[in-house]
Amino acid sequence: MKVHTFNVVVLYCMLLICTCYCFNPKLSFYNSSKVDANAEQWQPASATWYGPPDGAGTDGGACGYGSSVGNPPLSKLVSAGGPNIFNNGEGCGACYEVKCTENEACSGETVTVMISDQCPGCPATHFDLSGFAFGSLAKPGQQDNLRNAGRINLQYQRVSCSFGQPIVFTIDNGANQYYFATEIEYENGEGNLVDVKLKQANQDSWIPMKRLWGARWVLNLGSLMQPPFSLKLTETSANGSSKTIEANNVIPAGWQPGQVIRSAINFNN
Repeated sequence: MKVHTFNVVVLYCMLLICTCYCFNPKLSFYNSSKVDANAEQWQPASATWYGPPDGAGTDGGACGYGSSVGNPPLSKLVSAGGPNIFNNGEGCGACYEVKCTENEACSGETVTVMISDQCPGCPATHFDLSGFAFGSLAKPGQQDNLRNAGRINLQYQRVSCSFGQPIVFTIDNGANQYYFATEIEYENGEGNLVDVKLKQANQDSWIPMKRLWGARWVLNLGSLMQPPFSLKLTETSANGSSKTIEANNVIPAGWQPGQVIRSAINFNN
């Protein structure tokens, strides 16, 4: 991954000992203020890659995000996770910084990826990166050399996602008036989405939904449901803290299967 340095700073550093101020345009969906610079935060893992060499892995994968993984803000910087990373779907949408240093083609620079898929049969702590994300770990011009290594060791740390947009709900194609399911994407924060509840129109009670698979949640009430629906989302961090937000009347009356609905809310970092 290239790191661009302002020319004026480079010139100044030729004359004096100073700190280099850099920016990286690829890391657009995480909050750097939430990353501890302490080296003890970095953990070892193994990594491979899959899909086209310059692609986004498999569209959607086990999290169900579909073709959105190839579009901004993700822009193909995604990964499948081993059992500890994917965590039975609870790890879907989590953001990680990864870097490699042991291979000659490694740049040593960090790349941020979001978990979008499962890696069946992989080691517990393993990243099966998209071809594009794997190549982004390389020095300029060394992407193919690094991908040719096939499997590498890397370091990783969990970081707080910051997508710069509201949460998006994509209604399942099989949803109907008695069975509601939706995929939930672009949750900010450093926690996992662990609880989703639905409230029908003109009601006060919240009904728990269940994780169907990946990032898809379902409520099979068995009786006619009354939209518009409000959704309550709870995210829990590794330290045990939790945050809850509500999207009031986010699913409108007259919703359709396959409909993509952009909310007006997200978790604050």
